[in-house]
Amino acid sequence: MKSRKFVSSELLVSIDVINTLSGGVSEHLLKLKQFEDHREIRLKVPGINPEDIKVEINENVLSLLYTFKIQSDNTWVEVPKVVYNKPIPHFVDESRITANFEEDFLVVNLPFNSMTKGYHRTISAGE
Repeated sequence: MKSRKFVSSELLVSIDVINTLSGGVSEHLLKLKQFEDHREIRLKVPGINPEDIKVEINENVLSLLYTFKIQSDNTWVEVPKVVYNKPIPHFVDESRITANFEEDFLVVNLPFNSMTKGYHRTISAGE
Protein backbone atom coordinates (compact mmCIF):
# COMPACT_ATOMS: atom_id res chain seq x y z
CA MET A 1 0.00 0.00 0.00
CA LYS A 2 1.30 3.45 -0.93
CA SER A 3 1.91 5.96 1.80
CA ARG A 4 0.81 9.53 1.19
CA LYS A 5 3.25 12.35 1.56
CA PHE A 6 1.85 15.67 2.69
CA VAL A 7 2.90 18.80 0.84
CA SER A 8 3.34 22.04 2.77
CA SER A 9 0.86 24.85 2.14
CA GLU A 10 3.75 27.24 1.31
CA LEU A 11 4.83 24.95 -1.52
CA LEU A 12 1.28 24.74 -2.84
CA VAL A 13 0.94 28.55 -2.83
CA SER A 14 4.29 28.84 -4.64
CA ILE A 15 3.18 26.36 -7.28
CA ASP A 16 -0.08 28.26 -7.70
CA VAL A 17 1.73 31.60 -8.15
CA ILE A 18 4.23 30.13 -10.61
CA ASN A 19 1.40 28.49 -12.55
CA THR A 20 -0.48 31.79 -12.65
CA LEU A 21 2.49 33.81 -13.86
CA SER A 22 3.33 31.15 -16.44
CA GLY A 23 -0.08 31.34 -18.07
CA GLY A 24 -2.30 29.42 -15.69
CA VAL A 25 -5.14 31.04 -13.81
CA SER A 26 -5.87 30.84 -10.10
CA GLU A 27 -9.44 29.72 -9.61
CA HIS A 28 -11.21 32.20 -7.39
CA LEU A 29 -13.90 31.40 -4.84
CA LEU A 30 -17.00 33.58 -5.24
CA LYS A 31 -19.99 33.17 -2.95
CA LEU A 32 -23.27 35.03 -3.36
CA LYS A 33 -25.64 35.18 -0.40
CA GLN A 34 -29.12 36.66 -0.18
CA PHE A 35 -30.40 38.18 3.06
CA GLU A 36 -33.64 39.93 3.94
CA ASP A 37 -32.19 43.42 3.59
CA HIS A 38 -29.11 42.94 1.38
CA ARG A 39 -27.04 40.71 -0.87
CA GLU A 40 -23.48 39.76 -0.10
CA ILE A 41 -20.60 38.87 -2.40
CA ARG A 42 -17.67 37.05 -0.80
CA LEU A 43 -14.49 36.73 -2.87
CA LYS A 44 -11.22 34.93 -2.25
CA VAL A 45 -8.44 34.59 -4.83
CA PRO A 46 -5.55 32.22 -4.02
CA GLY A 47 -2.20 34.00 -3.98
CA ILE A 48 -3.83 37.46 -3.94
CA ASN A 49 -4.13 39.59 -0.80
CA PRO A 50 -7.82 40.57 -0.37
CA GLU A 51 -6.70 44.18 0.09
CA ASP A 52 -5.36 44.13 -3.49
CA ILE A 53 -8.81 43.40 -4.95
CA LYS A 54 -10.48 46.52 -6.30
CA VAL A 55 -14.21 47.22 -6.12
CA GLU A 56 -15.49 49.62 -8.77
CA ILE A 57 -18.88 50.90 -9.91
CA ASN A 58 -18.94 52.28 -13.42
CA GLU A 59 -22.18 53.16 -15.22
CA ASN A 60 -24.27 50.92 -12.94
CA VAL A 61 -21.90 47.94 -13.33
CA LEU A 62 -20.18 46.45 -10.28
CA SER A 63 -16.69 45.11 -10.99
CA LEU A 64 -14.31 43.18 -8.76
CA LEU A 65 -10.79 42.92 -10.14
CA TYR A 66 -7.16 42.60 -9.21
CA THR A 67 -3.88 43.14 -11.02
CA PHE A 68 -0.71 41.13 -11.09
CA LYS A 69 2.66 42.06 -12.52
CA ILE A 70 4.43 40.21 -15.29
CA GLN A 71 7.74 41.04 -16.90
CA SER A 72 7.84 41.73 -20.61
CA ASP A 73 11.01 42.93 -22.35
CA ASN A 74 12.62 43.86 -19.01
CA THR A 75 9.59 45.99 -18.11
CA TRP A 76 7.07 45.12 -15.41
CA VAL A 77 3.49 45.43 -16.61
CA GLU A 78 0.35 45.29 -14.45
CA VAL A 79 -2.24 42.97 -15.95
CA PRO A 80 -5.85 43.26 -14.73
CA LYS A 81 -7.98 40.19 -14.06
CA VAL A 82 -11.72 40.86 -13.78
CA VAL A 83 -13.39 38.36 -11.46
CA TYR A 84 -16.93 39.80 -11.29
CA ASN A 85 -18.55 42.26 -13.69
CA LYS A 86 -22.34 42.52 -13.57
CA PRO A 87 -25.00 45.23 -13.68
CA ILE A 88 -26.29 46.35 -10.29
CA PRO A 89 -29.96 45.33 -9.94
CA HIS A 90 -32.51 48.16 -9.74
CA PHE A 91 -33.45 47.18 -6.18
CA VAL A 92 -29.91 47.73 -4.79
CA ASP A 93 -29.01 51.13 -3.33
CA GLU A 94 -25.77 51.94 -5.18
CA SER A 95 -24.85 54.77 -2.82
CA ARG A 96 -24.79 52.42 0.19
CA ILE A 97 -22.65 49.60 -1.28
CA THR A 98 -19.75 48.84 1.08
CA ALA A 99 -16.78 46.49 1.16
CA ASN A 100 -14.74 45.08 4.03
CA PHE A 101 -12.44 42.17 4.84
CA GLU A 102 -13.28 39.04 6.82
CA GLU A 103 -10.48 36.53 7.24
CA ASP A 104 -9.13 35.94 3.69
CA PHE A 105 -12.27 37.19 1.94
CA LEU A 106 -13.28 40.50 0.44
CA VAL A 107 -16.94 41.00 1.40
CA VAL A 108 -19.11 43.38 -0.64
CA ASN A 109 -22.53 44.30 0.80
CA LEU A 110 -25.29 45.37 -1.57
CA PRO A 111 -28.10 46.89 0.55
CA PHE A 112 -31.60 46.88 -0.87
CA ASN A 113 -33.60 50.04 -1.51
CA SER A 114 -37.36 50.58 -1.31
CA MET A 115 -37.88 48.85 -4.69
CA THR A 116 -37.08 45.48 -3.09
CA LYS A 117 -40.63 44.92 -1.98
CA GLY A 118 -41.90 45.97 -5.38
CA TYR A 119 -44.47 48.55 -6.28
CA HIS A 120 -48.17 47.79 -6.19
CA ARG A 121 -51.32 49.83 -6.62
CA THR A 122 -54.76 49.23 -8.05
CA ILE A 123 -55.69 51.38 -11.00
CA SER A 124 -59.33 51.86 -11.84
CA ALA A 125 -60.19 52.44 -15.46
CA GLY A 126 -61.92 55.74 -16.24
CA GLU A 127 -65.42 55.81 -17.69
